[in-house]
Amino acid sequence: MIQKDKNKRLILVTNDDGVQAKGIKELTKIAMLFGEVIVVAPETGQSGMSHSVSLSNPLYLNKIKSAPGLTIYACSGTPVDSVKIAIHNILDRKPDLIISGINHGSNASVSAIYSGTIGAAREGSLNGIPAIGFSLLDHSPDADFTASVVYAEKIVEKVIQNGIPAKTCLNVNIPNIAKEKIKGIKVCRQTLGKWVEEFDFRTSPNKKEYYWLSGKFSNFEPEATDTDEWALGNSFVSIVPIEIDLTSYSVLDELNKWEF
Repeated sequence: MIQKDKNKRLILVTNDDGVQAKGIKELTKIAMLFGEVIVVAPETGQSGMSHSVSLSNPLYLNKIKSAPGLTIYACSGTPVDSVKIAIHNILDRKPDLIISGINHGSNASVSAIYSGTIGAAREGSLNGIPAIGFSLLDHSPDADFTASVVYAEKIVEKVIQNGIPAKTCLNVNIPNIAKEKIKGIKVCRQTLGKWVEEFDFRTSPNKKEYYWLSGKFSNFEPEATDTDEWALGNSFVSIVPIEIDLTSYSVLDELNKWEF
């Protein structure tokens, strides 16, 4: 295990785009402003892995950097694997904060369900650790993170100052516009909507048939002004608090009326 100075804040950084992604490199720079940093992230892209863990395959760790205040590991598993192995096998104490991202692409609305970036943040909150997932609405590998860095630093600082309620993490999305055009930050709720999938039927050069998943997002409440999709579409950074408890409390009383 890595022995860290217990007098210094310890921050774990991860993502789902892979340890070499531009977004995690920018987030690591931000983390280093606030404490000692351990990066444990998938060695390859793991988008769409949600909260999945590796049950049938061994996990491999490769230390790719060790410097004062910063250690970086590549993990062969998923984002959640990366958080779990960091907490249980790499660190000698729980980190004070987990930050995940900066994801290349939106994790607003129901995308948060599928996201490995948000899955890693949820794993942090399951372990009683304040956690934030950051995403930029740009899938390009060479995305411009100038505005993201400014707002991510502000939000990390606020979380360090105020904490996050237990069993809750933050889902932060940043619009893909110039820093000067961002109007500010909106704390909001998750938009009701879904991805409408399309499976494109194709044939490979060796005549093998296959399907390629694509689709588009359908917003069920485009007129609502208190949602993350509205905030992003109107040039705001969105923050949605996400709870671990999946219970539908509004349905409990109704189900208790049933006769079993």
